[in-house]
Amino acid sequence: MLVLTRKLGETIRIGDSITIRVVDLDGRHVKLGIEAPKSVSVNREEIYEKIQRENKAASSAQEQGIGDIASVLRKTGKTS
Repeated sequence: MLVLTRKLGETIRIGDSITIRVVDLDGRHVKLGIEAPKSVSVNREEIYEKIQRENKAASSAQEQGIGDIASVLRKTGKTS
C-alpha cells in the first residue's frame, strides 16, 4: 500500500485520467474530490461491498433458476 501525505487543495494523480484532491479537512474527517472517467466506478468501500454481495446473490439466483428450468425440461422430456 502506498501512503501519501497531502495538504488541503493538493492532489494525487492515478494514471492519466484520475485525480484525487483534498477538498476539506474537518477534525478527523477528510473530504476528497475525485475526477475519473465515467467508465471508472468510484464508490465508498461499504457501497462497493454491498454491490458485490447483491451481484453474488443475483448470480446465485440466476444459476438456481437455470437449474430449475433444466429440471422441468428433463421431467417433460423436452431437452434438445
